Amino acid sequence: MRTPLKTSAVLAATAALALGLTACGTDSDPDSGGSGDSGGSGGAADETSVSEPLSVAANPVPHAAILQYVQDNLAEEAGIELDIREFTDYVLPNTAVDSGEVDANFFQHKPYLDDFNANQGTDIVPVVNVHLEPLGLYSNELAGADELGEGDSIAVPNDATNEGRALRLLADNGVIELAEGVGANATLADITEDNGISFEELEAATLPRALEDFDAAVINGNYAIEADLAPAEDALVLESAEDNPYANFLAVKAGNEDDPRVEILAELLNSDGVKQFIEDTYEGSIVPAFGAPLS
Repeated sequence: MRTPLKTSAVLAATAALALGLTACGTDSDPDSGGSGDSGGSGGAADETSVSEPLSVAANPVPHAAILQYVQDNLAEEAGIELDIREFTDYVLPNTAVDSGEVDANFFQHKPYLDDFNANQGTDIVPVVNVHLEPLGLYSNELAGADELGEGDSIAVPNDATNEGRALRLLADNGVIELAEGVGANATLADITEDNGISFEELEAATLPRALEDFDAAVINGNYAIEADLAPAEDALVLESAEDNPYANFLAVKAGNEDDPRVEILAELLNSDGVKQFIEDTYEGSIVPAFGAPLS
């Protein structure tokens, strides 16, 4: 059953909050134009740059929505302005930060960033964790993961970290078996028992649209929500948030962690107001995961 998120009441309530500074193949269409020297200079911004908007690349849901809440409710009192630029893939937000087109991004977790930096030669670093988007298994036809078997098909994300994460989710719920000792970078070649199920690797952003072509698909939380799926209700199985290494964070090019605007935004993203916004808006489908990223 597909259940749209109920955000109208929440947005009306949060608009009234007076919160101070108290303390996650590409059809992207980012705004054109650069963001000044601070995005790629590798040094901290000077005092005058605090008055300049901080450009942040983000996936629309929930990242851009969380940033918009910050811009609308917290940023002015904290003394910053956000320039939120939406991207719908997992590649361009990092290349935009690396080139200096934007100052920061908010869309990814540590295993993905580590893999991206290693393969692309970039030097992007996490600043602060914000939330977790539990990965889930979805189906238009099946009522439970235990119904999957001989002749069925499952689509999984094709990027290295999310594919391994998807296969671990399936293994933990008895859908498949993986080779002993396989970690977060598991691939289809590591499946030792597929129970007659076939698999296809697809770009993560396309998985909700492709769901009708498969018996099931493992979908990232942000893309599930964009497709009007409520992970906490609609997923056949869902990742546990406990001890989960896949928290989404604010990230910048190495050397820009001390930009005063970045420091302010990091504090705002871990504020009580953002915690309430995430909990009320996403009703358990996305959960706060504040604090320092994994080293």
